Amino acid sequence: MLLEACDASKTFRARRGGTSVDAVVSANLAIRPGDFVAIVGESGSGKSTLARMLLGLIPVTSGTIQLDGVALPTMDRPQRHRFRRTVQAVLQDPAGSLNPRKTVGRAIGEVVTLHRIARGKDAVRARVVEALDLVGLTPGQSFVDRYPHELSGGQRQRVLIARALVLDPRIIVADEAVSALDASVKAGVLRLMNELRERLGVGYVFITHDLPVVNKVCDYVYVMKSGEIVESGTKEQIFAVPSHPYTRTLLAAAPTLAPA
Repeated sequence: MLLEACDASKTFRARRGGTSVDAVVSANLAIRPGDFVAIVGESGSGKSTLARMLLGLIPVTSGTIQLDGVALPTMDRPQRHRFRRTVQAVLQDPAGSLNPRKTVGRAIGEVVTLHRIARGKDAVRARVVEALDLVGLTPGQSFVDRYPHELSGGQRQRVLIARALVLDPRIIVADEAVSALDASVKAGVLRLMNELRERLGVGYVFITHDLPVVNKVCDYVYVMKSGEIVESGTKEQIFAVPSHPYTRTLLAAAPTLAPA
């Protein structure tokens, strides 16, 4: 299985004679289950726009987004249904991504029901509890009837991961998924993501500006600047011998801890 961006571009057209913006320009990217791929760059570099293109949330202006060689616009209904289950998202703001009026069980259960993964109230609830246990919210039964405001930031992020995992995806696009978390909580969520990759074989497209995190968890890195992928390579290549001046600038600006 392969998710690809092939010369994918996105231009936002201005209204009333304004200037159009090329948010993503001829991006080429590939991700397979089990990969941990990062897209890095400063704010406004086009990372999140590319993430939404990979998820099929916004259409490309030119080029294609493909799953196993089939472009999104040409997919028939069964193919698109498979795409929605195969490629899932975990977004930046866990509080804003959960309806405050819905319990955890309802937020995840609606996804189970919509995709017909389980039928009947008891079967749906069992699937929700299984997903919560999988992400370390144990016992899952004790979290099903809680509301988002009753959870910590790290717990809410784990609920979002559980909501994605309940569909048994092969690839998860995580857009700044840990940037709003405290350092210790962030470390726990990153460990969870890596454990899920090893246990389930799920792959990640990890959108971030946090280079120390990339160095810790990712295998392959794409560097974006002004909508273009200016450099890509293995983590070792990017951090040891970056070839593009912009990559070197990013690395120089990354925070480091001085020895005690």
